[in-house]
Amino acid sequence: MEAGQALSSDPSFGWSIQFQPVSIETIVGGVVIILLLIISALISGSEVAYFSLSPKNRNKLKKNKTKTGKITLKNLEKPEKLLATILVANNFVNVGIIILSAFITSRIVNFSNAPIIEFLFQVVIITFILLLFGEIIPKVYATHYGLGFAKFMAIPLNILSKIFSPISSMLIQSTLFVNKRLSKHKKNLSISDISQALELTSDKEISEEKEILEGIVKFGNKKVVEIMKSRVDVIAIDIKTQLDEVIEIIKKSGFSRIPVYSDSFDQINGILYIKDLLSHVHKGKSFKWQSIIRPPFYVPETKGINTLLEEFRKRKVHLAIVVDEYGGSAGIVTLEDILEEIVGEIVDEYDEEETLFTILSENKYIFDGKTMLVDFYRAIDLDETIFDEVKGEADTLAGLILELEGEIPALHEKIECKNFIFTINAVNNRRIEKIKVEIQ
Repeated sequence: MEAGQALSSDPSFGWSIQFQPVSIETIVGGVVIILLLIISALISGSEVAYFSLSPKNRNKLKKNKTKTGKITLKNLEKPEKLLATILVANNFVNVGIIILSAFITSRIVNFSNAPIIEFLFQVVIITFILLLFGEIIPKVYATHYGLGFAKFMAIPLNILSKIFSPISSMLIQSTLFVNKRLSKHKKNLSISDISQALELTSDKEISEEKEILEGIVKFGNKKVVEIMKSRVDVIAIDIKTQLDEVIEIIKKSGFSRIPVYSDSFDQINGILYIKDLLSHVHKGKSFKWQSIIRPPFYVPETKGINTLLEEFRKRKVHLAIVVDEYGGSAGIVTLEDILEEIVGEIVDEYDEEETLFTILSENKYIFDGKTMLVDFYRAIDLDETIFDEVKGEADTLAGLILELEGEIPALHEKIECKNFIFTINAVNNRRIEKIKVEIQ
């Protein structure tokens, strides 16, 4: 087919396309488009590479003493400016690709009699090529090799940042102006919004940070009754106890603060701080240890643990007596209990590991009845709202069983709830001690 000959002709539509002779200008333009496409790919990929760097990769950069490592960190110091530079440079390059593509196309092919084909070619085909090679492929690559890509583009981006500094600065200032205007109508994030965002986070490198963030998110909704130690599990001392017996209780328990009561745990006289007793131990039985106990700090079961944490800080105490709605002592709550809701279990060198459950097989466990429901959910990775409809006021696994049955069940009795089968493995007249949990 000779130059200038019609490629196709359809009399019914009047469409015809003609190829023009290829000139040096079109060849040079094609080479420039390929170079611009490569530049666009590198700039687009650098956006993902820089803004998806994990904390682990950032630490690697801090330890990296090379020039590219230092420049990469320098670029990250001003993320707004970096993003503005990337966007400005990328748009300039993409506009250049589109203009050159349109110019070369018009020089090679004559679409004068086929405007629809010209539109489809320039919009659909050119856009597809630009998106595929200039956006999608480089960004997918940068997702997998973020650190290397960021270091490779460190010096070019640093140069571009200086070139486009006036434009990027103007963009940043205009963005700040808009943000100030919108901040008046800013919608606060809800707890559920943050929880959903954390659920979408799947980066294994920040799993520990994610757990802490989840603890913080749920922190404000928890009440004292959900984390306290029940009175039946509290080590306490009768105020009439002799000093030598008190010392034995201290040795066995290993606690630094112990409640002191008269007659029953409902009548708390104060808290014995072991450090207060140390300087008087040598005095023997003649010393009245009751004289050094400190006044108790009472909190209701319904108090939020975020409020209690602030009260602990102001009062400079680490332990509070929890009282129920009738004024009786329900148990104790400590500063450590509150902090564990954020950072997880805290075990020091004096703590004996307490096993609240045993794994029998897949989806079969033995739990202590006193296990708090929040700990039960964590142990087998359950949604904390799964039993909300049936648990009533229960805070322990045994309490859940009592809510379901309405009475203390018999030994080996089975209780079904949703896809769970609870079997009573140990029970006495007063409490449920061991529960077998089977997940169907």
